[in-house]
Amino acid sequence: MSVASMAMGPGDGAVPLKLQLARAERRRKMGALLLVAPLFVFLLATFLLPIGSLMLRIFDNGEIADNLPNLIQAMPDWTEGDLPPESVYQAFAMDLKAAHAVKTTALIGKRLNYEIPGIRSKVIGTGRALDKVQAGPWKDAVIKADAIWGKPETWSVLRREASPFTWYYLLTALDLRQTPTDEIVRNAPDQAIFNDIFIRTFWISFQVTAWTLVLGFPVAYLMARLPTRTSNLVLILVLLPFWTSLLVRTTAWFVLLQTNGPINDALVAVGLTTERLQLIFSRFGTIIAMTHIQLPFTLLPIFSVMKSIPPSHVRAARSLGAGPFYAFWKVYFPQTIPGIGAGCLITFILCLGFYITPALVGGATDQMVSAFIASYMNRDLVWGLAAALGGLLLLSTLVLYFVFNRLIGIDKMRLG
Repeated sequence: MSVASMAMGPGDGAVPLKLQLARAERRRKMGALLLVAPLFVFLLATFLLPIGSLMLRIFDNGEIADNLPNLIQAMPDWTEGDLPPESVYQAFAMDLKAAHAVKTTALIGKRLNYEIPGIRSKVIGTGRALDKVQAGPWKDAVIKADAIWGKPETWSVLRREASPFTWYYLLTALDLRQTPTDEIVRNAPDQAIFNDIFIRTFWISFQVTAWTLVLGFPVAYLMARLPTRTSNLVLILVLLPFWTSLLVRTTAWFVLLQTNGPINDALVAVGLTTERLQLIFSRFGTIIAMTHIQLPFTLLPIFSVMKSIPPSHVRAARSLGAGPFYAFWKVYFPQTIPGIGAGCLITFILCLGFYITPALVGGATDQMVSAFIASYMNRDLVWGLAAALGGLLLLSTLVLYFVFNRLIGIDKMRLG
């Protein structure tokens, strides 16, 4: 007799045990789903949707698509290699006249100026000139307004940009550009800046991560071996910086690293140097301030893993004849790799997006990608390029996560 049949009662309407278990499992899953639903909605509204919107801005070309609708429709009438026909010039003239009426020619010119330097003033002037023209032929009127509209390469750029989507921002963030013939080439050395900025960002992040590991590993090892009461006291001291704002900690380093600040005063007083060192607005100042801020993020995961390692492992290795260093290196240290990987991953990813510390303590050659993202969003209002730089940083983070998962395994990450 099966379990399901044993669960049948004397009546014909009894529910089989298998069905009861399925219903109970379904209710359990539904309850769990209802519990996490508020958090999921919160993350969707405050994290996923903003990031998705930011990613869409990488390819958004609304300045052209919204203000030159007639030109977009007329562009298929033109074949590359010669000037467009009258219908394309007429559509362009109608769009510029409408844009001039609503004061958006500057917006069109600003977008085209990314591709053709100096064209912004020509777009504004052409719109102003065409506003006085009531009838065609429009080709002659547009070229008369400015000779730049008589060049086929200008129309090649317009054809490429007369689309709701563009590759310009992503290519620019990679120090690439499209020629009028749609060939992708590298920017000139004096215009290629973003590759160097990304290399600088990764190099500073790597240095800070390495220093936090060098400084944090011995402290975590000491905390793991101390009695619980003493270890908790040291842990409080490690967490003490979290009780103050990041801006306050950075400002404190700004004061300490001044040419006439306490650190230089101490160095001169003990005779280590006769001249005051340039510590502020330097790479050294940036790295030391970031290391101080990021140290707990590397130390805590390592300490968490070390606390879970039984002391008997090292004692067993010593009892079998291993020396202190050999027992540590071959038995103890490999078990700390998940904590080291988790701490370094967190620190490195956080360093990639650092903005306040390099901005206050670093010099002009120490600014990281985040500073340029902030500049393009707040000052230059080039949101597409800011989104492209942010998207590349996000991609870098995902690659680091993938590499960590392949080498160590995300399931082995311990944060506390």
